[in-house]
Amino acid sequence: MSAAVHAEAGVHAGPAVPGAPAGSGAPAGTLPRPPSPDTGPAALASRLARSAAITGSGAFLRTDEVSDWFDERRRAHHFAVRRIPFAGLSGWSFRPGTGNLGHESGRFFTVEGLRVEVEGEGGLGRGWQQPIINQPEVGILGILAKEFDGVLHFLMQAKMEPGNPNLLQLSPTVQATRSNYLKVHRGADVPYLDRFLAPERTGGRVLCDALQSEHGDWFFRKSNRNMIVEVSDDIAPHDDFRWLTLGQIGELLHHENVVNMDVRSVLAGAPVTDPAGLSDPADPADPAGLSDPSEFRAVQSDTGLLSWFAAERSSYVLAERIPLDGLEGWRRDAWHLERDDRRFFRVVAVAVEAGSREVAGWTQPLIEPVGRGVAAFVVRRFHGVPHVLVQARTEAGLCHGVELAPTVQCVPEDHTRLSGDGRPPFLDVVLGAAPDRIHYEAVLSEEGGRFLGAESRYLIVEAPDGAGRRGEAAQTLPESAPEPVPDVPPPGYQWATPAQLASLARHGFYLNVQARTLLSVIGSGAAGPALNARD
Repeated sequence: MSAAVHAEAGVHAGPAVPGAPAGSGAPAGTLPRPPSPDTGPAALASRLARSAAITGSGAFLRTDEVSDWFDERRRAHHFAVRRIPFAGLSGWSFRPGTGNLGHESGRFFTVEGLRVEVEGEGGLGRGWQQPIINQPEVGILGILAKEFDGVLHFLMQAKMEPGNPNLLQLSPTVQATRSNYLKVHRGADVPYLDRFLAPERTGGRVLCDALQSEHGDWFFRKSNRNMIVEVSDDIAPHDDFRWLTLGQIGELLHHENVVNMDVRSVLAGAPVTDPAGLSDPADPADPAGLSDPSEFRAVQSDTGLLSWFAAERSSYVLAERIPLDGLEGWRRDAWHLERDDRRFFRVVAVAVEAGSREVAGWTQPLIEPVGRGVAAFVVRRFHGVPHVLVQARTEAGLCHGVELAPTVQCVPEDHTRLSGDGRPPFLDVVLGAAPDRIHYEAVLSEEGGRFLGAESRYLIVEAPDGAGRRGEAAQTLPESAPEPVPDVPPPGYQWATPAQLASLARHGFYLNVQARTLLSVIGSGAAGPALNARD
């Protein structure tokens, strides 16, 4: 149904001011309304699954029209990003005494040094030093949801970020740091912000809300509030906003650098799969559920998974902020702060022009990775139930030091000179996967507000079968065969169902941002029916 038909029916007519509520929630000082019967996990999962099943066209926009909409927004606004020397930064400087790179307001963020020590096996450890972004404030990543014709749609924004390879990408309804919405930069208001700062007062209903980490390799203990808020009153979107179904977003996840990282992070918290009955076997004598194949089970109970992860997270990780000037093995010139061997990443400066942003122009530092990353889930079915292999990965900037990550998360270029035990486990399984074993593959960019041209190749790959699967020695395999993926995972790895991960994603600091991206791929249907737990 077209937008015009909806408008004539009174479904989509509303105030022209973005975010202006047509009604309000409970008056101040009163108890909140009792929950509706359709707000439980199973009911919500069903509604989200229905939205994920609607592809091709939603109530207002066909999926193949999104590129035309993007082109229209590029013509409507001027976007430009250019590299500048550090001396060209306006309002930013390297501070005397520490060399930390910060803004004169004392807000936004600083680039500082970090010294890291990580406990290893047998008491052996490793350590390093690096620059890190310190942004001690919690931002809001929020998506508005509303039913049209009985199907949940999500209000998405065409938003420019200076680090995006293609500048303009599909973004949440609200994507704002605290400095943004407090207008430290003296910019324009953030549309729809009130819907997330006070959802019940503005007539909304929170579907999910959790503090989640950002990239722990480059941010120091940075988190954002990830929210989906359902509304029932009429909202007239701005030209930079459009309603899409979850299935349409899943379709767009197959296109390179279209759906931004923040959308992926938020949608990972949407419980498309009802977790009830997927774990904690009722019969301890039959933990795999073999007596009833229709009753799909996880090979690891929820309690067992959490216990394993708690033990992994108990590892010693020291992350200590130090002056940027004191970093060992790093050097700074007029244009870059980089390692002596020029590996991993560098800090650079850019000047930005953006007609659609709260401020039309600014300068800022960005972190620029040296190579493209790979983030992949290896998947295997146990008793007909799909499981993905997750790792407990150390990232120095994470609040707890360790979060669940994809099976493989690395930049392959950093490991080209290594072989055997020196290479990341299962990297060759992912890179050597035959096309018929790849459920999903796309190049997606990482956070565009702080990173320049940061991209990862995201994959979901079926584990190879054959000798070595159950832990037999690798020498039983032909030399050309991929390394085995054992049923009993190696230390630091564990099998989990997508439903178990979805349950954890509704809470903060369990899944890292790369794992949340792949979970959003599964939940939106972008990985296809092969990962449906009920197949």
